[in-house]
Amino acid sequence: MNDKLKIGLVSLGCAKNLIDSEMMLGMFDKELFDLTDDPSVADLIIVNTCGFIDSAKEESIATIMEMAQYGAKVAVTGCLVERYFEDLKEALKEADCLVPIRNYGDLHKLLKELLNVKEGIAPLNPLVRVISTKPYSAYLRISEGCNNFCSFCAIPYIRGRFVSRPFDEIIEEAKILIEKGVKEVSLISQDTTRYGFDFKGHRPNVVDLLKELEKLGFYSIRLLYLYPSEISDELIDTIANSKVISHYFDVPVQCASDKMLKAMRRHANKKETMALFHKIKERCPDAILRTTFIAGFPGESKKDHEETLAMMEEIGFDHVGAFAYSKEEGTASYDFPHQVRPSTKKKRQDEIYSLQMKISYSKNKNRVGEVMEGLVVGYENKSDLYLLRSTWNAPDDIDGAIRFKAKTKHKEGDIVKVRITNAFVYDLLGEEA
Repeated sequence: MNDKLKIGLVSLGCAKNLIDSEMMLGMFDKELFDLTDDPSVADLIIVNTCGFIDSAKEESIATIMEMAQYGAKVAVTGCLVERYFEDLKEALKEADCLVPIRNYGDLHKLLKELLNVKEGIAPLNPLVRVISTKPYSAYLRISEGCNNFCSFCAIPYIRGRFVSRPFDEIIEEAKILIEKGVKEVSLISQDTTRYGFDFKGHRPNVVDLLKELEKLGFYSIRLLYLYPSEISDELIDTIANSKVISHYFDVPVQCASDKMLKAMRRHANKKETMALFHKIKERCPDAILRTTFIAGFPGESKKDHEETLAMMEEIGFDHVGAFAYSKEEGTASYDFPHQVRPSTKKKRQDEIYSLQMKISYSKNKNRVGEVMEGLVVGYENKSDLYLLRSTWNAPDDIDGAIRFKAKTKHKEGDIVKVRITNAFVYDLLGEEA
């Protein structure tokens, strides 16, 4: 008879939140607790929430309500609790325990109290994670918080000011991931390019970190969330000259209009941003470029929007995300005048995606005949096709898929070469080379 307490967890939001969730699962002693993905048998369900924009908040609340129906103790953590702790204490009676991010140092004590146990739950430890992604792939957080204070963004108010993780601790965790069989690692933070600026004395920066990680034996290292005004020539050249670091530049620019960039409190103007992308293309000709745009920021005119479309035409991004502006409490832009109508925001978002479909299809057609190398990340029974992740597509399913017909059977994590034979708007089709 198994009398261990069963722990379930639902992780919502971004990859940074997922790492927190993996650390939470790592708190529980395997001798005393079992982890389960079946909420109906769980004794405790942790809901690690997102509170970034309205749709994320709604999903978080709906998930808490759903989990509360199973009869387990429900602990709610994450950004939603950090942002609305006082309100939720009164309104969210379905939760047995609310733990904002600022109280994570006491999370193990609060969960012991909730479960009425005296041992078996350790403090959160960044070096003790239960990797929930595929065993060959993991995220590696290099910093926390953000100092940019963009006028549309609540992250600095939720996650606090920017703090770099200790260099040696990141390397130690990277070695642990290697020992576990992780082949690809994605470096994440709220502001990846700022890594190390807050260290005193000798300051290892993101380039120093990349060069040290390169030595460890990963098949692939990918940088995500690069702030445009902080991308140095040294960083571009380090990526361009590496066979391990993916030639993938994820650079959110939000818009192209200088008027809007100033209102958004972004640190780069249009001319500088355009020059950056041209420089990346020049120094790293095979670079994959990804960006995100906000449609319908307060005060955005048709002309401002058209500047964004013109930037897309000129740069030719490989991948684009577009979000309708979300009015968030506590941010500077919440009270900005000239809020754009929802229908206009949606129309502009659709126009961004419509243009990107044409750009993406054109670029993808040019890839026919190209040989891509990457990791096998899945298999589709219905089509008898495998899925590949190469430099071209990031691990969070935001970039489109590469499907291929194989010569032999593969398991996930195998490294294969695929010749592209056909192109679609977002996806590529190929055969094993």
